Amino acid sequence: MGIEVRPATEFDDVATLVGPKKPTSNVCFCLRYRIGSKENVALRGSQRADRVRELCHQDPPPGVIAYLDDEPVGWAALHPRRDTSFARNRLIPHVDELDVWSLWCFRVRPGHRKQGITHALIDGAVAYARECGAPAIEGYPVDNGGEKVNLTMAYVGTRALFESAGFVKAADTGSVLDGFPRVLMRLDLGTSRKA
Repeated sequence: MGIEVRPATEFDDVATLVGPKKPTSNVCFCLRYRIGSKENVALRGSQRADRVRELCHQDPPPGVIAYLDDEPVGWAALHPRRDTSFARNRLIPHVDELDVWSLWCFRVRPGHRKQGITHALIDGAVAYARECGAPAIEGYPVDNGGEKVNLTMAYVGTRALFESAGFVKAADTGSVLDGFPRVLMRLDLGTSRKA
């Protein structure tokens, strides 16, 4: 069986990929850009898990998950930009007034890296956004020029990764991560290749 990408509607699978090992920990749970900063800071321990559980039952859910033989192996955060903190982010520009979707965080479980899972996640995210009627999808990766990116900062992806999926650079941003500038990569879903 190959890699299958599905909407992130199963909380336990999301928790396996981006949740803390200890339920009382205050780790990201991939909420930083998905909810407002004030709420993100206020949520503690199990409240974070409860919020993610709630998001998994919304339409659309908070992202997509890659499965290998029905085991969750990869995560990508995906949502309409208007409902994320990117809508108000002064460092990430708005290219136009289209109701674009944002694709901003990747996580592949150890033991499953370098198997094409991130590429499958992008293709699956594009397919899901298209299915939901998104006119375009954006990512905000680092433009590392082929230099090594610290694994803890690689969650945003690289420009080359997005280019390999058909995205094009639409704008520079004011954001820098791990010393590398972030760029706004965009894929028009009206004319893009099928995932």
